[in-house]
Amino acid sequence: MTTIRVLIADDQMMVRQGLTVLLNAEPGIEVVGQAVDGIDAVAKAAELDPDVVLMDIRMPRLGGVEATRRITAPVGATTRVLVLTTFDLDEYVYEALRAGASGFLLKDASATELAYAVRVVAAGEAVLAPNITKRLIAEFSRERDAPRAPLKGRAGNLTERETEVLALIAQGLTNAEIAERLVVAEQTVKTHVSRILVKQSLRDRTQAAIFAYETGLVRPGGS
Repeated sequence: MTTIRVLIADDQMMVRQGLTVLLNAEPGIEVVGQAVDGIDAVAKAAELDPDVVLMDIRMPRLGGVEATRRITAPVGATTRVLVLTTFDLDEYVYEALRAGASGFLLKDASATELAYAVRVVAAGEAVLAPNITKRLIAEFSRERDAPRAPLKGRAGNLTERETEVLALIAQGLTNAEIAERLVVAEQTVKTHVSRILVKQSLRDRTQAAIFAYETGLVRPGGS
């Protein structure tokens, strides 16, 4: 089994050390470095090439949002970012998701939840907790001043089924739940998800969910 290499970025030493102990105790996960702020995180991500960065949002010198953007923006970048936050409705978390983060985790998460999230993100998926992420995306989509572009033109190249799948992703459903809702095989759903990401040049399910809100396919507080 390939070891998942993790970089922890947080300005609080006790948080960094605590996360390091928890993750190093997990099989198949190794913390390869710690960063004290966003600038340090960007530099060490380039140096160490970790699979996953656990990124605090609020740090001195350079915050987690801009650090996330700098780490994930380069063409061919493979490092994934998992945002750490104290509050589940932190507006900076929404911006970090748009900047390229693959999901987020509350700092009071258990060791099991932490390890699971790291493994999911390292596997190329996104951490989308329906009861938190959907609410966060909806809340901050509602507050955006710019009007949403109509679906036609931005996402009009999706088939009817792909559009259905995209809407369900935005509602926080897993592949298995989508398959049950649409009465199709889970592998079929995975194929639809992959095509959606390719057609819209989206990084993962998190960005797909945000895209669905911003195009108006799914409305905040509704469907």
